[in-house]
Amino acid sequence: MILKRFYDELLAQASYMIGCQSTGEALVLDPGRDPEIYLQAARSEGLRITHVTETHIHADFVSGSRELAAAAGAQIYLSAEGGRDWQYGFAEADGAELLKDGDEIRIGEIRIRVMHTPGHTPEHLAFIVTDTAVADRPMGAVTGDFLFVGDVGRPDLLEKAAGLQGTMESGARDLFRSLQRFGKLEDWIQIWPGHGAGSACGKGLGAVPTSTLGYERLFNWAFSHDDEESFVKAVLEGQPDPPRYFAEMKRINRDGPRILGKAPPPPKLDPGSVGEWLADSEVVVVDTRLEAAFTGGHIPGTLNIPKNRSFTANAGWLLPYSKDLILIVDGEEAGVEVVRGLTSIGLDRIRGLLPTSAIAEWARSGHRLETVGRITPEELEDRRASEPVTLLDVRWQNEWDAGHIPGAIHVPMGYLEEGLSRIPETRPVVLACASGARSAVSAGVLQRLGVKEVINLEGGFNRWKAEGRPVDVEQPEG
Repeated sequence: MILKRFYDELLAQASYMIGCQSTGEALVLDPGRDPEIYLQAARSEGLRITHVTETHIHADFVSGSRELAAAAGAQIYLSAEGGRDWQYGFAEADGAELLKDGDEIRIGEIRIRVMHTPGHTPEHLAFIVTDTAVADRPMGAVTGDFLFVGDVGRPDLLEKAAGLQGTMESGARDLFRSLQRFGKLEDWIQIWPGHGAGSACGKGLGAVPTSTLGYERLFNWAFSHDDEESFVKAVLEGQPDPPRYFAEMKRINRDGPRILGKAPPPPKLDPGSVGEWLADSEVVVVDTRLEAAFTGGHIPGTLNIPKNRSFTANAGWLLPYSKDLILIVDGEEAGVEVVRGLTSIGLDRIRGLLPTSAIAEWARSGHRLETVGRITPEELEDRRASEPVTLLDVRWQNEWDAGHIPGAIHVPMGYLEEGLSRIPETRPVVLACASGARSAVSAGVLQRLGVKEVINLEGGFNRWKAEGRPVDVEQPEG
């Protein structure tokens, strides 16, 4: 048996290829949208991809199952569990084989048993893998977003992201029962999860790529709850705000992602036309430089989404699916990575790329560059004592509840446009997040919305608290 793991750092998402050496067949589970990654890996191992499947209808990226099945000429397998409302809309048209609990997929001498593991989503499946050439018992399980290293898949996404009211608690109860059932498997079962640290599909995912069921039973908090009620309370507490694009991903992946095929790369654009694009209400110009470069000087009206590990999540929060995108990138390789990150979450309307030199050219042409001010916690205290200043905390709700700077207004980064009316127009706005990174991105959002004086709190709330300054904590209701 051949097992290969593929990991997308921007999505903190893992996919897997399981191949049989004797027959040359291979199955890919939970593929991303770029099929060439898997096709090349299969060729290097002397395999051909004959089967493609996924654990569930994903919320955090556009599934590549259709794309890969079309490119490889493979059979696609999809869950038939979860009830009528949770069926794949494209299954019949694509000739998909439908999977239910207890079914098996054969990849040469490899037997893969399907286990229905609802909770994160109603249709969720886990795949239990046995290499029958050497063993009569399973080696491991691809667990998708059901069981992670150190955590479990969150059951609140359907309600919080997709607006399906009343599904959080029922999902949590399903998840408890799935864990009880799955936990009866052998200790040595390896756990091959669908996400790692940094994913919004859980609240405390481990950075270690794999584990064993025996280890997770000992040290994963979810297995410490033998009582359903205590588990439900624990799993729903402290979950971070789900990115708003999750609802769009659910719809796309349920109905069937568009097959891109071998699309040409976005064209390189003329830097001299920046002004025209900024004036076009149907275009968003995105500056992908890191925060320090952007705050030091940028073209007014551009939106900063730095090319770092948070790029995809921030893009999903801040970019509209209804507009064209022009990307300012630092070199051809960076452009490829940025485009891949955007298309991985369905942001396909990319009109073209601009080099970062376009910013200097803008300035040389006599146009002004916009900057973002900086202020230390000590300077902020002095300034607040002498003049009215709006302190805006852009962290997520769970962070705010755990502690915030007294007198701050709370509007999370992803909701700044909706919360603009809460921000006084006549005062300087000081932005705070945990470390200063999200607040720097938020500064660009506010400037694009017309806020005049925007200042970033250096070191954010973490530095404020570390220096021993006062902190308010939200008191739980009741």
